[in-house]
Amino acid sequence: MPAARRPQVLTRSALRERVALRPRIPLAHLPTPLDEALNLSRALGPRILIKRDDATGLAFGGNKTRQLEFLMADARAQGADTIVACAATQSNFCRQTTAAARKLGMDVALLLSRGVKGTTLQGNLLLDHLMGAAIEFVDFWSIDQFLEAMEAKAEALRRQGKKPYVMDMWRQLTPIAAVAYVDCFLELADQLDQRGIAADYLYLSGANITPAGLALAAKATGSQIQVVGVTPMRWEEDRPTDIARIANATAQLLGIDTRLTPQEIKNLEGYIGQGYGMVSEQGAEAIKLVARTEGLFLDPVYSSKGMAGLIDQIRQGHIRPDQTVVFLHTGGTPALFAYHQELTAAE
Repeated sequence: MPAARRPQVLTRSALRERVALRPRIPLAHLPTPLDEALNLSRALGPRILIKRDDATGLAFGGNKTRQLEFLMADARAQGADTIVACAATQSNFCRQTTAAARKLGMDVALLLSRGVKGTTLQGNLLLDHLMGAAIEFVDFWSIDQFLEAMEAKAEALRRQGKKPYVMDMWRQLTPIAAVAYVDCFLELADQLDQRGIAADYLYLSGANITPAGLALAAKATGSQIQVVGVTPMRWEEDRPTDIARIANATAQLLGIDTRLTPQEIKNLEGYIGQGYGMVSEQGAEAIKLVARTEGLFLDPVYSSKGMAGLIDQIRQGHIRPDQTVVFLHTGGTPALFAYHQELTAAE
């Protein structure tokens, strides 16, 4: 019986050519900077660099802007005039989606779960309001309920003569969005090469699309960088299984034969705290440490928990002082202003 064919390792140029075949609308300021975190490195031990995807530029930036370059191209190709999205009231995705839609002359309908932070006009919700999004507040949180509500909203818009595009960021659209972080990995790898840096780890807060794209690109190009996601919330599905599923669907979309198994995905689930949208003690410490060493702000829901995971892994000795880590800052800083009480309560 012949041996199974091993997937071909691609050059970065070859993988970039595959990415370039996907429809895309420029929205982000790219490439984002790769900053040395000298003071943070001194405080923790290993060399730490920060990939500044908080600086993508669209409505205060964040990782979703990269994804929206591909998603909005898909929406435009389908003739959409209205974007339908849902999440929590302090959603970074909804803020960046609203900005992208406005930039492209589209309307926006947001279904926002009151959840932890309620409906006070602060942080991301204030920005959604200022951009004129049509906002409806809901009291559910499950993925199935969100998908059902978005489809109902889309049907209502169709009856009004609109052409809605539903942002299903859990199932249908995940491969399209993950292409953006295949591209980001290539961008980062080029930056590291240009500076003669061999990174050992790439840490980020994330548990589906972003780590899937990064892990796929790392394996496809034979990179030695280990991608480590730190999940900021509890999920119904097993994270490594779901991330591998998204990565493999993205590989199919790009027409490459790279595949990942759940065993190849590293995703840390010990830094969630009390739950999604709630500041964790370790996350608050991470926000203050990075602010006081680098003058750089993490957000309370996502990137602070990713940094908390990195800090703890260093302190436990899982990352050695002679190793190099890149931390992907995924943005979300507008949410800081909605969490002022939680972040100052213990002071």
